[in-house]
Amino acid sequence: MSDASALPVPLPLGDRPSDTSSAARRKVFIELTLLWLVTNLLIRAVIAAQTGLGLPDWTLAAVPCLFIYAPVALCRWRGVDSYDYRLYVPAFRDVGAWGQALGQAAALMGVILVPWLIGYHLYQTQLFDHSPQWDRLPDELFTLVLYQVFFVAIPEEFFYRGYMQTRLNEVFHRPYLLGGAAFGAALWVTALYFAFGHSLVVLRWWHPAIFFPGLLFGLLRERTGGVLAPAFFHAACNLLVVILDTQYGLIAP
Repeated sequence: MSDASALPVPLPLGDRPSDTSSAARRKVFIELTLLWLVTNLLIRAVIAAQTGLGLPDWTLAAVPCLFIYAPVALCRWRGVDSYDYRLYVPAFRDVGAWGQALGQAAALMGVILVPWLIGYHLYQTQLFDHSPQWDRLPDELFTLVLYQVFFVAIPEEFFYRGYMQTRLNEVFHRPYLLGGAAFGAALWVTALYFAFGHSLVVLRWWHPAIFFPGLLFGLLRERTGGVLAPAFFHAACNLLVVILDTQYGLIAP
């Protein structure tokens, strides 16, 4: 049996951390960094192959599959159950659970929405002289919503908050409390992985700023214990950026 599979079985969320020794932290950092590198570089290869070879769009379905199944495969290799990391979403028929997660995401969006809108408006109008056209909206908005929720947000939350952050919680204490969410070093370490993971796929100068919404996604994970509420909030943030960028003329409808 490999050393990795001999690591402690994940404990319920409230009982973490299970081992805060330097050796345990080092093993987890190596494990997560390799998972992060391999998964994101494979995603980069998929995107490059699709664009460079002119492959059909459906081949990009490999991207969410990699985010979802890479940590599940790692759990199997380690000999632990991925359900111990709550790497799942409720059944579609469980309307109450989906509604509760949507409400939790909406509550956080209600806190940040007005400051975000004001800051975005000042940024675009004062620094770049962009004027909004409120009647401009992205084409196929409903399809965009589905894409952001199921193709982008849920898979990324599975990978980063569902597995990576929860795994880090096994080796780091959570001494801080905010809004009912206990958190510690795992929160900002995961947010760093999240931000720079985007750069591994496609390099953009603004990717370090993704660290900050990553903190909010992580707090929702700690607050709710699931991936659905942070995924809804993640999708809402992405949608709002696309809508605002369209209205301010940065991208075509």
